[in-house]
Amino acid sequence: MARSPSRSLEPFWRDVRVLRVAGQIAFVLASLAVVAWLASNLSQALEARGLDLSFSFLRRTAGFAITQGPGMVRTDPYWKAFLVGLANSLSVILAGLVLTTLVGVLAGIALLSPNWLLRNASRTYVELVRNTPLLVQLFFIYFGVVLTMPSLQDRLELGPVILSQRGVWLPRPVPQEGYLIWLASVVGGLALGGWVYTRRERRRRLLGEETHPFLSALALIIGLPLLAWIVLPQPALRFEAAVLDGLRMVGGLRMTPEFFALLLGLVLYTGAFIADIVRAGILAVAHGQREAARSLGLSEGNVLRLVVLPQSMRVVIPPLVNQYLNLAKNSSLAFGIGYLDLYAVSQIIFNQSGQAVQVIALLMATYLAMSLLISFVMNWVNRRMAIPGR
Repeated sequence: MARSPSRSLEPFWRDVRVLRVAGQIAFVLASLAVVAWLASNLSQALEARGLDLSFSFLRRTAGFAITQGPGMVRTDPYWKAFLVGLANSLSVILAGLVLTTLVGVLAGIALLSPNWLLRNASRTYVELVRNTPLLVQLFFIYFGVVLTMPSLQDRLELGPVILSQRGVWLPRPVPQEGYLIWLASVVGGLALGGWVYTRRERRRRLLGEETHPFLSALALIIGLPLLAWIVLPQPALRFEAAVLDGLRMVGGLRMTPEFFALLLGLVLYTGAFIADIVRAGILAVAHGQREAARSLGLSEGNVLRLVVLPQSMRVVIPPLVNQYLNLAKNSSLAFGIGYLDLYAVSQIIFNQSGQAVQVIALLMATYLAMSLLISFVMNWVNRRMAIPGR
């Protein structure tokens, strides 16, 4: 298409395309100038205080101890303290992601229950928790619930679980002879089950046959470890319960009061949001799908498990990612109840070393990496759940 004479004679400084490119170049140059100005001010401020931008301070002696999680002593360096804080954060985040998903799915299903009491109890929980600040809930759980539990002498025992104001004790798995063989069977069952599920699911989609991919994969995931457990001369794991020895508990797996309060608060708070997401996902499934499933003679439980929930996952997963990210970032509120997580430990390092820029940059990079990892995994799951061809 030939250009019009008027267009070809137009000066370049009036050409819209030239103005757009010039505007973008000017914006980039202005941004670089602002960044350079900020960097210059930062460099001058650090030089005036005798500081630098290196991370060599991480090799200095920390001078404080951490008894929560992996723990450390006062003579350990700052970098080990940072890793201990990271391990404490990851432990509560990973446990929280699993438990909050379970709570959110159950509460979301209960929101649509025909049972009046169950439906309204779930609605009350969702509205109460969702509209209350998380930090207030953490204070209430820690000071009003956990610290008011019985002492060790008057501890509350719920089977193998022990509750007291000194923490919560669970049975601790202790590896026995042949543990590595059983662990290899678990890994092999997961790998083989995933391979079988992929092949059967692909065949079901291409040929329209009912290949039962989930049941086949589940049989391998459970069957191989169970077979190894039976064949081994003794159980691969022994569960050790906690017992009172004088004024302290010995054995078992202990959750500190701070860890338990933080985990409970994050699970209940995030679970309330996930419950509404699950409810919306279930309602998004066409009513005809339920009617068709009932016409085949499926029970209400099977209709929900086999028809409604799998289809609702395509609607649930995208907003679910945001809630998982919120849980990971909300874990930084642990400083309010004295749990030494990544943020609390970084704050101690910053106050003692004075290296504000490096500590904050390291903290931001770590949270960014955790968030990107959660997003990557959930986006992969979302792609796997997407309808082919859309």
